[in-house]
Amino acid sequence: MAGHSKWANIKRQKARVDAVKGQVFAKLSREMMVAARTGLPDPAANFRLRTAIDKAKAAGMSQENIERAIAKGAGLLGADAERLEAVRYEGYAPGGVAVLIEALTDNRNRTAGEIRAAFNKYGGNLGETGCVGWMFTQVGWVELPGLTNEDDLLETALLVPATGYEWDGETAALLTEPLALEAVVTALQNQGYTVGSALTRWQPTTTVVITEPEWGRKVLRLLEVLEDLDDVQAVSANFDMDEGVLAASMSH
Repeated sequence: MAGHSKWANIKRQKARVDAVKGQVFAKLSREMMVAARTGLPDPAANFRLRTAIDKAKAAGMSQENIERAIAKGAGLLGADAERLEAVRYEGYAPGGVAVLIEALTDNRNRTAGEIRAAFNKYGGNLGETGCVGWMFTQVGWVELPGLTNEDDLLETALLVPATGYEWDGETAALLTEPLALEAVVTALQNQGYTVGSALTRWQPTTTVVITEPEWGRKVLRLLEVLEDLDDVQAVSANFDMDEGVLAASMSH
């Protein structure tokens, strides 16, 4: 059982928390609004809402803002949440790297225009729905911040119905079937593990190996710009590169 998530690792290295905190809060608010709208507004009975609240708290969002987002989602503060819909966009970054984008939007035309403009500006192209989706599979992802070595992570993976794990030397995470995510999180917590982020995401089933720093720079820049768009909640891409190319790609 093994895996990797190069883009997630790069995002941690390139964190600009203070600069984008307001934007992060807006995205977390949308996630809580939609979770409260599509399920019960009670986090104890709504796993998606509970995990969204945990992410918001970890990011430093105030309890007042968290409660306001839940109230909006429940329809107690207007119809903002009713206008939000989940949309998926697909396309290619430079060199044929597949990109899958998840968005929450109240205006599909605006969101599609912004995403298309980003692809065009940074050497990629927005494709039709389904053009790259077949290169990804949805998985559950559970971060375990208390684990500090791969042996302990493997042992934990065997205790619960994990389908794989990720270890990059710093961050430990388990992969699960999407529908088993809540059960795995509950099992881990019952066994005394500290659970960090728990979410579903798109995992590439095949990867494009980036061999040149300039190519890597173009791909990373496009992914950053896409993630910075207000309506975009998550970006997945199917590339890999060795540490030397990665370091050179991240230097400007």
